[in-house]
Amino acid sequence: MHYCQSCDDPVLMEPYGAVARCPRCGQLDETGARMPLFIVTGASGAGKTSVFGPLARLLAGTALAFDVDVLLDSAGMLSGDRPISWPGFRDAWLSVAHGIAQNGLPTVLLGPFIPEHLEQLPARRWVGELNFLVLDCSDELRHQRVAARPPWRDGDFGPQDDFARWLRENIAYRVDTGLGTPADTAREVFIWVTGSLGRGRR
Repeated sequence: MHYCQSCDDPVLMEPYGAVARCPRCGQLDETGARMPLFIVTGASGAGKTSVFGPLARLLAGTALAFDVDVLLDSAGMLSGDRPISWPGFRDAWLSVAHGIAQNGLPTVLLGPFIPEHLEQLPARRWVGELNFLVLDCSDELRHQRVAARPPWRDGDFGPQDDFARWLRENIAYRVDTGLGTPADTAREVFIWVTGSLGRGRR
């Protein structure tokens, strides 16, 4: 994503502290800052979409939050008649996070990502530490939420139940969205993000 503007051939630059550096000629690009990336994940119906609005307002001036689904239609347009490339979709979000880091802010993504989705992507090296939090609730409550959605939205319970189980077993930080309102959940996520940033600064 960073190409040297001094070399005759396209050479990918490398992270070098807070800048990008060409491994061939040593040219520096000052737009190489990296910031932590926060992933708020969860199975379908766990509450990611509901919490986005109040969380974005709480984080204003501290971090930028996105619901990753906002790029789904654009990804579909880019794919044409082919299925969406999910690795490409995720890599695009890492690139967005890197761009936001040039403004001095970390990024919070709400979407069904897990560490193995991101660690081997090309843009991963341009993002700082990855932090994951799971939004969770009982499977019964998730099913009720999904069933209440418009018919055009996917309601395939089996794979999502398996995904929810995997998240519970593998991601340490969890917030139960069945215990309060979306605003309550947003507050807990806000405390997690700002607490992590505070530890990083120390």
